[in-house]
Amino acid sequence: MNAAKQKGSRAERRAVKMLEALGYCVLKSGGSFGPFDLVAWDAAAFKLIQIKSGSARLSAIEREQIAAVNAPSNATKECWVFRDRCRQPSIERL
Repeated sequence: MNAAKQKGSRAERRAVKMLEALGYCVLKSGGSFGPFDLVAWDAAAFKLIQIKSGSARLSAIEREQIAAVNAPSNATKECWVFRDRCRQPSIERL
């Protein structure tokens, strides 16, 4: 596995731990090339999350794919970016 892939996998695992600590159930799409890496839910809501690490950003194509997803009204579409040497991700609601 290359270094970039390992870095992305670590960011996904960090996100899963953070969400589970907040009481969410989390489904990780391992090796998925879909619009979302994680789906998290609790009794009231869903989170559809794309994870990025380092200086990565959502491309225009990724933004279009995410916008095209018909999500339920109680779901949020989010991009979590784990910057190098930062404890918390920056979270953008899409």
